[in-house]
Amino acid sequence: MWDEFKKFIMRGNVVDMATGVIIGAAFGKIVSSFTSDIIMPPLGLLLGKVDFSNLYINLSGVEYESIAAAKEAGAPVIAYGVFLNTCLDFLIMAAAIFILIKQVNRLMPKAPEPAPAPDPRKCPYCKEVVADDATRCPHCTSELKS
Repeated sequence: MWDEFKKFIMRGNVVDMATGVIIGAAFGKIVSSFTSDIIMPPLGLLLGKVDFSNLYINLSGVEYESIAAAKEAGAPVIAYGVFLNTCLDFLIMAAAIFILIKQVNRLMPKAPEPAPAPDPRKCPYCKEVVADDATRCPHCTSELKS
């Protein structure tokens, strides 16, 4: 069983998939940092010095100065600013992956088109398709020339 497991793990597609997952996780962290540290601050400044990560709806009725204070107090909150950041993370990551896949597909050689299939053999009398090695037509029973 150990040998079978080693063969499974060392197959190319399993190793490629594991590598992709690891790189994807690291790429996700880069995109999250890009969104929260580079994109959102200027966007918040343009929209009136709004910090998106601190936007929330307090459901407890008690005022808190930040979402961190509300969460520390155990107040129920809807953190829609964090949700907006996460949605923007997703859109940036989806766009980056789309561009990457599009470029990879452009660089990959195109597979040759298969040769067209030869026309099927037809009975000269009834015009029905017959097998290439048939000596008689199965439809009209005419004798066929080879």
